[in-house]
Amino acid sequence: MGSLPRTVQDLASKGEEIPEKFIHKDGDGGAPNAPIMDVPVVDIALLGSSTEELDKLRSALNTWGCFQAINHGMSPEFLNQVRGITKEFFHLPFEEKQLYLREENDIEGYGNDMVLWEQQKLDWTDRLYLAIYPEDQRKLRFWPEKPEAFRSTLHEYSLKLKSIGVVVLKAMARSLSLEENCFVDQYGERSKLHARFNFYPKCPRPDLVLGTKPHADGTGITLLLQDESVEGLQFMKADKWYRAPIIPEALLINVGDQAEISSNGMFKSPVHRVVTNAERERISLAVFYVPDPENDIEPFEELINESRPRLYRKVKNYVDIYFQYYQKGRRPMEAAKIEV
Repeated sequence: MGSLPRTVQDLASKGEEIPEKFIHKDGDGGAPNAPIMDVPVVDIALLGSSTEELDKLRSALNTWGCFQAINHGMSPEFLNQVRGITKEFFHLPFEEKQLYLREENDIEGYGNDMVLWEQQKLDWTDRLYLAIYPEDQRKLRFWPEKPEAFRSTLHEYSLKLKSIGVVVLKAMARSLSLEENCFVDQYGERSKLHARFNFYPKCPRPDLVLGTKPHADGTGITLLLQDESVEGLQFMKADKWYRAPIIPEALLINVGDQAEISSNGMFKSPVHRVVTNAERERISLAVFYVPDPENDIEPFEELINESRPRLYRKVKNYVDIYFQYYQKGRRPMEAAKIEV
């Protein structure tokens, strides 16, 4: 098992026939004509003072499960710097990148899908997965030394996202008329930030191959920096796929399964995927805000009543089972939901 012997980037560059394990024969052809989402744009700077902005946040997370965040304190120039180090890393020679190859059956480092079962469909993407917060959990042997600005830029980005994450979690609580620290406290002081740099090479069969298979995140929240010009992310709503629009200066923030559990289903952890592109490669950077695995995650008591009973069981170390479900195309939320 472990990582594939070849990267997807190498496979794409050779122009060879796509291996069967990447092909989704029962798919929808990538829904190239999917309509664009009308996902709300939320001004992060106003969340502490504007009831209207809080209402917009709550509505977005209840309907789409995500929103576009602007005025988050990072300049467009800095965001382009983050995109730049991502592109530079993936375009290094393979002998440079292989210094950071992930170890067998470990997600951290450079590589692609872990192969967990024989029938698994693989994603058309290479990744660099890094623990970035708390700082004492960083495995610097996996942090690239090239490009030279990689480590310093990622460190600065991680500090900014930690602050943004706390602002968003507090606003989520206030939008539900809860004490503002309830999400932050439940997730714990040792909440983690994990970064996943994604590279999607050009693919000759975007009608049959997905960049990332449909899934919902196992996080509290996910903060995504999209490619500044190439679309690919799609969200499902009412069994229909919609294209996520690109706002270059925005972060696309979605709730994960653990926030859906905490909110007793008031916030929806959205199913999403990435489609491939025959003409252009694409990058993105997802940062996952993950609750302390030692903490119990369960619905807040204030959100449980006769009209809305408890919908989810108490869970712990949710991410531990997440990847096994994900690679089998199943949702780990199946194990958390209570039949009512």
